[in-house]
Amino acid sequence: MRSNAMKEALLLHELPLFSAERTPLAPALTLGERTLAYEALQQAIERCAAGLLALGLARAERVAIYLEKRFETVIACFAASSAGGVFVPVNPLLKPEQVAYILRDCNVRVLVTSPERYRLLREALRACHDLRHVVLTGEKETVAEIPQVLSWEELTAAALRPGHRVIDADMTAILYTSGSTGRPKGVVLSHRNMVMGAKSVASYLENHAGDALLAALPLSFDAGFSQLTTAFHVGARVVLLNYLMPRDVLKALEKERITGLTAVPPLYIQLAQLDWPPVIGEHLRYFANTGGRMPRETLQALRARLPKSKPYLMYGLTEAFRSTYLPPEEVDRRPDSIGKAIPNAEILVLREDGSPCAPNEPGELVHRGALVGMGYWNDPEKTAERYKPLPPQALGREAGLTLPEIAVFSGDTVRMDEEGFLYFIGRRDEMIKTSGYRVSPTEVEEVIYATQLVGECAAFGVEHATLGQAIQVVVTPPLGAETVDIEKLLMHCRTHMPAYMVPHGISVRPGPLPRNPNGKIDRQLLKLEWSGQHEG
Repeated sequence: MRSNAMKEALLLHELPLFSAERTPLAPALTLGERTLAYEALQQAIERCAAGLLALGLARAERVAIYLEKRFETVIACFAASSAGGVFVPVNPLLKPEQVAYILRDCNVRVLVTSPERYRLLREALRACHDLRHVVLTGEKETVAEIPQVLSWEELTAAALRPGHRVIDADMTAILYTSGSTGRPKGVVLSHRNMVMGAKSVASYLENHAGDALLAALPLSFDAGFSQLTTAFHVGARVVLLNYLMPRDVLKALEKERITGLTAVPPLYIQLAQLDWPPVIGEHLRYFANTGGRMPRETLQALRARLPKSKPYLMYGLTEAFRSTYLPPEEVDRRPDSIGKAIPNAEILVLREDGSPCAPNEPGELVHRGALVGMGYWNDPEKTAERYKPLPPQALGREAGLTLPEIAVFSGDTVRMDEEGFLYFIGRRDEMIKTSGYRVSPTEVEEVIYATQLVGECAAFGVEHATLGQAIQVVVTPPLGAETVDIEKLLMHCRTHMPAYMVPHGISVRPGPLPRNPNGKIDRQLLKLEWSGQHEG
């Protein structure tokens, strides 16, 4: 253990440890009517880590956690890190076959889950040959010896022992992307990635020990887990929420006197259509957006409801944890911007040949720095596509440096203005190529949201004999309405869009639109559904 003068976290599990040493009785986690103080949280982490080591968990072996948000979910993640292992948070919305794929893909040794989930998983787990132990948070099941099944109480009854030696360059987590197209990919993150991410985000959000952060996003999502790391870094409280309806989020904001909310645009779109209790705005210090651009109409509606709350518009990708943010004081001047690089990161905009783009020239967003992840687990081809050496002419690369520096090439098209502010144009794999133009679906959606004639919308390209791709849009009626005035909507589009951007077709369906496991609107699924209905 390092001396008091050096108590700055280097490893992920040191974040709650050092807060427990500074403020042992301060609240760390809240779930429903229960709250766990930092000292109690740290003791639970130590007992769980000892139990994992007693099971024979070796250095860097994987521990999967397949649970909704609850105390054991958080404890098991940080305990795996403390033991010297690697935690794999599995989205609780995934089905048994998807869970089993993840367990096989990264050779999980220990699975922490509930009896109810285990009963659904049992058949699928037969194919998980590396799995040795299943830990159940409730009553133990009586089943065959391999994998061995034990209860949470049995796991946490082991004698305390030190974990394997690790350093900040070692991996500590594998976060699986939602996999809307093809199999999900496991993004490997090091202790350094996660700790530096916590410090960077907490610095610009000005998080402090008095904060109460709402964990509304899945903990398997990088922005969701970030609520834990940023809070633990400063000794704040995290409120775990498993919500069914958007109104449940408002109730939690009010009841728990939440000071910081981070969510994705689809949730904010729904929240903006609800009536907010005025008291929320008295204590909600900020609301932050990630996972895609928030429509301007939604942002304006939220700011009208929360005049005292600071809006933070952020951009990130799991491969680099977090990349940019727009300071609240810039929102009025440039509401469509994703801002500039977060502290201790550099964002470049590069052409295909690796040379820097001129101001306002579209190019690929490239992230360099301490938050660049360790690649995709067991997938050298996809890793080579996304994690590449910086070109020699990149900023920060002097001619005398002979070793390559690996950066994340995001696949996202952005532009940077003369003042260095970035603007998201679209994902390379989602850009619609129509009539010789490249159109971002978010540009189309932005204009449609501005009409206030829809609840939600999603744009995508479908094959077309003469256009290459035609722009198709799926919309839902606004809150309280039964339908959408398509003619009025198209008239607005023709008025505010160039001809090549006007949707070729608009379909109406009941809301809400389908989400992927991270809560984002699933354009790919909507495209598949639309194509299936319009074949031939």
